[in-house]
Amino acid sequence: MARVLALLSRTFGPGDVVFRQGDAAAREAYMVQKGKIEVRKNVDGQDRLLKILGEGDLLGEVALFRDAPHSATAVAVEPATLLVIPADRLENMVRSHPGLAIALIRQLARMAAGSDQEAGAH
Repeated sequence: MARVLALLSRTFGPGDVVFRQGDAAAREAYMVQKGKIEVRKNVDGQDRLLKILGEGDLLGEVALFRDAPHSATAVAVEPATLLVIPADRLENMVRSHPGLAIALIRQLARMAAGSDQEAGAH
């Protein structure tokens, strides 16, 4: 089992970029196993910290579900290990675990609400 997990995880050092805003989505999402990841977005030429993710948090799922480029940049702020979740596996997990589906919908709704508020601030 440890060998399987090693194949499905990636490690990042402080300052390592997981993905960049505008990069094509790699048909995978990530779950933080350990460490912290900053999610930043360049808005009108200014780099803004959106959130800091820790153990158990999901990232990259928005680009995955929208089938669009990443809308933000994710950078490790300390040594981090991320579990890689391929798109097809995430879809199967959502279908077989309704609680996960609801959690993802809530997370996406919070993000959409935040985007709406940010758009109104301009």
